[in-house]
Amino acid sequence: MRGVHGELVVVDDVPGEFAERVIEAFHSRPHDSFSFALSGGELARQCYERLADDAGSQIDWWKVDIYWGDERCVPLDDANSNYLLGRKALLERVGAVNANYPMRCEEGPDPYQLRLGELGRIDVVHLGMGPDGHTASLFPGSPALQADPGRLVVMNEDPSGRNPFPRMTLTFAGIARARLVLVTVAGEHKREALARVAAGDPELPASHIRGDRVLWIVDPAAAGDLA
Repeated sequence: MRGVHGELVVVDDVPGEFAERVIEAFHSRPHDSFSFALSGGELARQCYERLADDAGSQIDWWKVDIYWGDERCVPLDDANSNYLLGRKALLERVGAVNANYPMRCEEGPDPYQLRLGELGRIDVVHLGMGPDGHTASLFPGSPALQADPGRLVVMNEDPSGRNPFPRMTLTFAGIARARLVLVTVAGEHKREALARVAAGDPELPASHIRGDRVLWIVDPAAAGDLA
């Protein structure tokens, strides 16, 4: 996209394209294991259900370690939990993975920071984008946007109050450790924010997404004139 880091792919079937790209990344991974950080939201749910359906024998889930890009500070079995979404949409459907590492707000960000430090690189980070241009739990005007470059994980809140619950989230530095960032965006209500991100508007957090490769998978309604 012009003015922002990454490639734009406009498709009618965002979950199908997402599944294809994850399967491709699994097969091109540079080592035996595969680290995959999940997101939250309804589109993410659709993406994970499709991945579970399409992967079949193409992914050896015993080689996959699951992480999360952000989490609401609610119990892991709460309906608002990204962990619960990922568990139901993906983990329970594929049967088992090698390991999964939920974010636990009660522990604070340091244990997750240490785990990611030991991991080094993340093979795939999945992100979405809100109508306000936030990604993960990096909200406009929030303290996490100014995190020290050495911080990979922080606690954060939405100062506007539109997105409830305190959060734990990867920082931009944490996201940038990804070999591949997949950003999925769908719906006309995301069109204005996506156009601003494509133009490189620094006020929108999603404009600052970086990784070895960043791929925006977008439907025509969100893409608008970018298609």
